[in-house]
Amino acid sequence: MTDNPEIANSIITNSYNTNYHDVGSGHAVVMMHGSGAGVSGWANWRGIMPILSQEFRVIVPDLVGFGYTETPPDFEFVFMNSWVDQMIALLDGLGIEKAHLVGNSFGGSLAMWMAATYPDRFDRLVLMGPGGWPDKVNTNLAKLWDYTPSIENMKEIMDIMAFDRSIVTDELAELRYKVTMREGTQEIFERVFPKPHQRWLDSQVLSIAQLQNITQETLIIHGRDDRVVAPEVSINLHQHIQNSQLHMFGNCGHWTQIEHGARFQQLVENFLLEK
Repeated sequence: MTDNPEIANSIITNSYNTNYHDVGSGHAVVMMHGSGAGVSGWANWRGIMPILSQEFRVIVPDLVGFGYTETPPDFEFVFMNSWVDQMIALLDGLGIEKAHLVGNSFGGSLAMWMAATYPDRFDRLVLMGPGGWPDKVNTNLAKLWDYTPSIENMKEIMDIMAFDRSIVTDELAELRYKVTMREGTQEIFERVFPKPHQRWLDSQVLSIAQLQNITQETLIIHGRDDRVVAPEVSINLHQHIQNSQLHMFGNCGHWTQIEHGARFQQLVENFLLEK
């Protein structure tokens, strides 16, 4: 056993072990994190997990290449198939036939790819600051994917994520920096997003036909002041996902679940419980 709250259960997905949290009971909700350095499922969703687990079975995995999921030395990252295959293997291994999906940023893109590829496996979608629409890699996203370990660099990228910079404390930056200093973590992170970065953003894009074929009820949430993923991305997704609704938070960057935590939790819970 470990006293690290980011490490929970382990299950073989294809050829490697996936670290995942599994709390609560009821209809399954799979929550997928973003692509920042030092990220894990628990770090991304720890605030909402206790809330949703009162009504749902909440599954929070670490995507391969991130967190505490095993990444084999010879693993080849194939956008977006690597993560779609991992999540389907996870659901199959847990005996879950159908689930809601909640995805943050890169995880939002993944949720749409999963719904487009396996439409019968998923119910409702929640997309928070998602990619998935054509855009250029801006300087802020480039800094996130160019991260090299130091407390100063970690604080800089956390400043980019937040609208209210006061929440980016030295203690928080040091905590996330220490995660990126685990043996092998930086090397794996650089394997996921080698330059040129634009190809990895392009690889997340779904065609208009794919978006129009997503029939699930979809809640799209975005920070109006997001400097990582432009709000226009979500506006465009909303135009083409037929059963979608868009909620935009003012005074909010890329950290909706942190900067507007209580509102975010209520919004997601109400949406997933809606009859």
